Amino acid sequence: MMKDEGPYLLEWVAHHIAVGFTDLVVYTNDCSDGTDDMLIRLQELGLVQHRRNDIPEGMKPQPSALKYAQNEPEVGNSDWIMVFDADEFLCIRPGGGTLDTLIDGIKAAGANGMVITWRIFGSGGVVNWSRDPVSEQYLMAAPQMWNKGWGVKTLFQFDPDKWNLGIHRPKLKNKVLDTGFPETVIWLNGSGREMEEYFKFRGWRSIVRTIGYDWAQINHYAVKSVDSYAIRKFRGNVNNKADKYNDDYWSLQDRNEVRDDTMLRYSARRSEIVAGLLSDQALNRLHFAALERAEARLKSFKSTSEYAEFAQKLSIASAVPISQVEAKPPKARDPAGIATKMGDVEKRTGDKRLQQQAKPPQDRVVLPLDNLVRGAVDTSAEVPLEWHANHALSLPADPRIFTPPALLSIEAGKYDRNLARNAAALLGRGARYLELGATTGFLAGQVMRVRPDAEITLVQSDPGWQDAVRMILRYNGIELPVQGGIADMAAIRPDLLVIGDAAITPDHLKNIMQAHIPHTIILTGLLWSERHSELDAFARVAADAGLTLRLPLDPQLSAAFRAGFDDA
Repeated sequence: MMKDEGPYLLEWVAHHIAVGFTDLVVYTNDCSDGTDDMLIRLQELGLVQHRRNDIPEGMKPQPSALKYAQNEPEVGNSDWIMVFDADEFLCIRPGGGTLDTLIDGIKAAGANGMVITWRIFGSGGVVNWSRDPVSEQYLMAAPQMWNKGWGVKTLFQFDPDKWNLGIHRPKLKNKVLDTGFPETVIWLNGSGREMEEYFKFRGWRSIVRTIGYDWAQINHYAVKSVDSYAIRKFRGNVNNKADKYNDDYWSLQDRNEVRDDTMLRYSARRSEIVAGLLSDQALNRLHFAALERAEARLKSFKSTSEYAEFAQKLSIASAVPISQVEAKPPKARDPAGIATKMGDVEKRTGDKRLQQQAKPPQDRVVLPLDNLVRGAVDTSAEVPLEWHANHALSLPADPRIFTPPALLSIEAGKYDRNLARNAAALLGRGARYLELGATTGFLAGQVMRVRPDAEITLVQSDPGWQDAVRMILRYNGIELPVQGGIADMAAIRPDLLVIGDAAITPDHLKNIMQAHIPHTIILTGLLWSERHSELDAFARVAADAGLTLRLPLDPQLSAAFRAGFDDA
């Protein structure tokens, strides 16, 4: 669905051809920049199907286009489909980044769809207009665990007799709700894990339990540069929202906390396709006419005092810390209807809950809080952050490091409260503290503030997490080195060993303690999040070393083992 996307159209078409889509059906409404003419020429070349979105009175453009698409033969005859806007680009990570690879992976998992989450890309500080490709200009994005940017698009096998198309996901037709068809719907998240049952019936965004970017993401370039945003503001938007492109929307969408250049993998192939498209004289003329038309509009706007005021407001909006940004979700049209539908969901998932209850006890224990982001961490960009007092330290509301539940705890001043209150008490005077896989430095900093006589050693081999630890400690005025490599247990001889490194297995722990057995071991952080199911094995290793006492710490945060006596 498009409106006045002439300057960007060829890149969008070329990218999705490069990804592997075989048929593109594009609906347009109220275009004034030649977008329609370009699409008509692309249709004549056999590359795109263009459809006019003649909008009935009282209906918005997107629902109108979807209604037409529901009965469009090109759509109905497709094997797999996905609904896009013009500022959305599919980005696939595995293999060569092709759609065939992604679909093969979905099928291999026994599924028939994938719910792919937005990744919000900001301006990257770019102000001036450029004709360079969007996917090469803008490489700074929101952190993966920033939940305000988790809208989704769905790649799925479409049967128009069973599904109604939707902007974010299709909806089951009423006539199939009470049949066996919903049970056959198996969708994966963007990391290849099966989605929860409720999403078959409702939802338009990911949540903490369903987020995933390992296989695919939708790069969402909603703002681009200041100049591009200005052009977009005065041309209107595809869904006719009043004053959509204001500074609040800019603040939400101008996220530049983390670099993500995965899209560059498509550059060569996309450029080759664009060159081929521009070899057509008619398309070449239309493309450059669209560019010149946009640039003329921009020049006219930039000559006014309004532009300076507009740009100044955006500059202020860019400085808003990410934790203060507000996202206003669409209001539910029928709360009572949604509640009724949720009753149906509960009924349909009841059997699966019983299956969960039948699992062994170790699989039904309280799951740990997933406080820290997984995968690569990058805090190198200087971005505005809010810091909150948490016990003896301050922590940043930084989604590059912390998950949404952790951010709520940080804002409330209660991050890892149980550990923060108890860790220092486990150390005697002049005791030695060793942390393997330090991620935030929070616990070590807390111990240092409460027990300044303690000898503290932090070890972290990952450069990204090293930077995160240093950033937090530096803000708190704490001078504490972070070592790389492997800790020398025999030399350090820690009294308290804190392990957050998820690479450490029970066997690794056994080997580590051959050099020295500490009085207390705490499993926490990423290790506890990713290896909590191995608790029994860790407990056996600890018991074999004489650490037989399980300390009553919060099981959502950690597991701790200590000798049955206290000689500290």
